[in-house]
Amino acid sequence: MMTSVDTELIRVLGDPLRLRIVTLLARETLCTTHLVEETGAKQTNLSNHLRVLREAGVVETEPCGRFTYYKLRPDVIAHLAGQFADLAESARTAAENKRACP
Repeated sequence: MMTSVDTELIRVLGDPLRLRIVTLLARETLCTTHLVEETGAKQTNLSNHLRVLREAGVVETEPCGRFTYYKLRPDVIAHLAGQFADLAESARTAAENKRACP
């Protein structure tokens, strides 16, 4: 059984600022202004990172007047966690498999 992990999603979450955004959104739904305050990032930089997260399906938006709120899609994170859990389980069972050296 070959276990694969979503490498694109890992790349998206591998950026420190994007991971910080995801961590903040795991606690509450926030607008861009809140995220600028929490991260200290510049608005344009933050917007670029939020776009990447949105395009990867990690966050979704909710318009509220002139503000846009962002919320985490927990199913996406849970799916990635499941892929890692499958990988760990595969490693447990593969520990008994040792290929002989020529």
